[in-house]
Amino acid sequence: MIVAGVTEPPAPRSPRLRRGRVDLVFATDVILAVIIFGFTESYLSNHKHQLGTSDAFLLFLLSVLVSAPLILRTSFPLTSWSASAVALILGSAVLGPGTTSTAAYIPGGVVVYVLCLYAVAIRCKPWVVITAGLVTVIGGALIESQSTAVAIIAAAVPVFAGVIVRSRRGSREQLEVAERRHEGERALLEERQRIARELHDVVAHHMSVIAIQAEAGPYKAANPPPELVESFGEIRASALSGLNELRRVLGVLRSDQPDTAPQPGLEDLPDLLESARAGGVTVTSDVTGTPRSLPEGVNLSAYRIVQEALSNAMRHAPGSTVQVKLFYGVAALVIEIRNNGLGNGAEASRATLGGLGSGHGIIGMRERAAMFGGHLEAGPTPGGEFLVTASLPLAERAEETT
Repeated sequence: MIVAGVTEPPAPRSPRLRRGRVDLVFATDVILAVIIFGFTESYLSNHKHQLGTSDAFLLFLLSVLVSAPLILRTSFPLTSWSASAVALILGSAVLGPGTTSTAAYIPGGVVVYVLCLYAVAIRCKPWVVITAGLVTVIGGALIESQSTAVAIIAAAVPVFAGVIVRSRRGSREQLEVAERRHEGERALLEERQRIARELHDVVAHHMSVIAIQAEAGPYKAANPPPELVESFGEIRASALSGLNELRRVLGVLRSDQPDTAPQPGLEDLPDLLESARAGGVTVTSDVTGTPRSLPEGVNLSAYRIVQEALSNAMRHAPGSTVQVKLFYGVAALVIEIRNNGLGNGAEASRATLGGLGSGHGIIGMRERAAMFGGHLEAGPTPGGEFLVTASLPLAERAEETT
């Protein structure tokens, strides 16, 4: 580039404009440059007597200078436009205006100049585009005043076309960015909805048990005092009121045909590990601490975190080795899933538990951990493995164990 910082990076090519590693636009520019070179050299050779020179090397060099900038316009649009302008001015100075025809410039050079100016209009800053257009008009008027109208058209057409294409491309890129952002937000919302449905089932079950036990409580004692009966009645009423409010708020998240099967938990972990082994992943497990009954929400989220990690391993690193470790601490359950990333597929060397794909799995796992005040970390290790570590508190306001 002639001036640093005024040219924006090229937009990614559409798949229909590429064949493997070959950029079809660049290939077309190269072919067109060769054609213009041949045409210009032939054109100048046919008019060498009118030019007053028979220097074949000078005509060859001028043909190269006129056509070569076209090859640079994809990578260096401002440089290619500047070189094309210099070639036109040099050709007009050497040959003299109107020596080859009624035109003031070499026809092939005008074609290259217009295409390079179009590239400037697409890639360069607005002030650079305006400057290039003014230089085109003023330069045309100074070299030959009769070509001013032609210079205005030669400047207006490529600049106007470039601005339109640039505007449409910018709008398309903004839509793509917004779509990716909305896709992530939609995935986050869907995961939260699934978690809300599962927690609704857990909380609704416990509140229903409270209501039933409160209703049956007075009958477990002979001649219960009226105050006790009244207290049990208030407990039952509060439980039913809370249950109705919960169903009203979260009822919209429930499907038309709710799943009545019991929710899984860590007690179902052996079946989950066996399923992963059947999917082509070598899985080992280790449990430290004293296993005990967990709150239903924590138990379900722990199972879902392990399930998602194993699913990603089967999807992105088939044939790899996964280690699942559970630590039952005093105040927190710590889950560690380590994948060596050495699968059988072509991308196995860079496959991880969550490094490929859309990334929604890791979002969901973090949401499940954060739901209970815990946290989750996922990422590659210095040893080339991929590690997922989650900590789920087991008691309210409890500090996590070391």
